[in-house]
Amino acid sequence: MRSMGVEEELLLVDAESGEPRALSAAVLAAASREAVHKDKKAVFEAELQRQQLEFATRPQVAVGDLADEIRRWRAEAARQAEGVGGAVAALATSPLPVSPSMGFGERYRWMGEKFGLTAQEQLTGGCHVHVSVDSDEEGVAVLDRIRPWLAVLLALSTNSPFWQGRDTQYGSYRSQVWGRWPSAGPAEVFGSADRYHEQVQELLGTGVLRDEGMIYFDARLSHRYPTVEIRVADVCLDPSTTVLLATLARGLVETAARQSQQGEPPARHGVALLRMAAWTAGRYGLEHQLVHPLTMRPAPAETVVRALFDHVRDALDYTGDLVQARDGLSTLLTTGNGARVQRELLESTGTLRNVVTECVTRTQR
Repeated sequence: MRSMGVEEELLLVDAESGEPRALSAAVLAAASREAVHKDKKAVFEAELQRQQLEFATRPQVAVGDLADEIRRWRAEAARQAEGVGGAVAALATSPLPVSPSMGFGERYRWMGEKFGLTAQEQLTGGCHVHVSVDSDEEGVAVLDRIRPWLAVLLALSTNSPFWQGRDTQYGSYRSQVWGRWPSAGPAEVFGSADRYHEQVQELLGTGVLRDEGMIYFDARLSHRYPTVEIRVADVCLDPSTTVLLATLARGLVETAARQSQQGEPPARHGVALLRMAAWTAGRYGLEHQLVHPLTMRPAPAETVVRALFDHVRDALDYTGDLVQARDGLSTLLTTGNGARVQRELLESTGTLRNVVTECVTRTQR
């Protein structure tokens, strides 16, 4: 079976006030010292803003092993942050007002100078799912065939309704902020690995992007691992949602690979149409209608989610994840994702500070 791994970007906040704090350097230094002392590899990495902390799991085949690792590294991130007076929250944007502090280093300095306010305001947390592929050729065949379904993954994950202390009326305002990058969003049908790599080189050749790490397609070939990297989702508040997301992502990759092997061509939806679907998913999450990937017409969110499940059913059955994914989707549709939870917390507690405090706790569930 295909392996899968997850990268999560967490928000560093003050343990008392819930306000974002630029603690990444202190957390990374402490974690690095401890790793050296224990002769272990460091897990955490810096992100664009110093109010962020990232970790990546190892490749896992079993869903249970992936779930255990996500929870372990979230708990470890919380422990390290606590040591410097902070806490971590799996929030894709800060509910409270913040003035982001860009990270150190020549690369981040270049990005700040090149992209100005877009880079300076980019305090957003995503969830990236890696799924193994046999070759770049298979990977591109997968990318071409999962395009219509990526917006559904975004809708499932929406977890950023607040921005600078205000309700944005979006489920994922992160997706709107992230979309300011010139290379972000859906990509065309490539048709072959050669064409994919040509397109990447053409983009780099414009001088707008610094390196392959800035190819911010919603899904891309990883430039570091033999994987398809699906990057469309918000970081999820509840770790069980992250696991569900990874499970469905692996199902999409497996289904697409089988379609390619059987000679089934990809849907030819244009990039502009896919942008409409992604905008709708970011705007409404699971609370309204979405654009159906098969018809490209509005349909109730539950109908679209069920269509995704049906689309990957055989792949989920093959990996033994069918029942768990079905139950996870039913629970998510009933209880809501992070965006709904955050709004309900604001209604019940009255302040965004309390929202952050509760989300700190829920991050480690």
